[in-house]
Amino acid sequence: MTNPLPKWIQKRYAILWKRFKDKEFTFEEAEEILPDDKGVHMFFSDLRKHGWLDVRLDEQDTRKRIYKLKNPLNAFGEMEK
Repeated sequence: MTNPLPKWIQKRYAILWKRFKDKEFTFEEAEEILPDDKGVHMFFSDLRKHGWLDVRLDEQDTRKRIYKLKNPLNAFGEMEK
């Protein structure tokens, strides 16, 4: 289930969605395209808590994570009324 996003998260989500769509990406890849923002960890945490981001461990290096954005159409469809 997803929840509505605060505006500051929506803007960063849109940047990532434009670049990655439903493809997997790493933290480093996301960090390269997000605006000068030191709060990328907080952004990812909030995005995941709101149900808009899936996270899994990297099979090659379990210290790293692989991220995948939820399609916005599916996310809106899952929101509580």
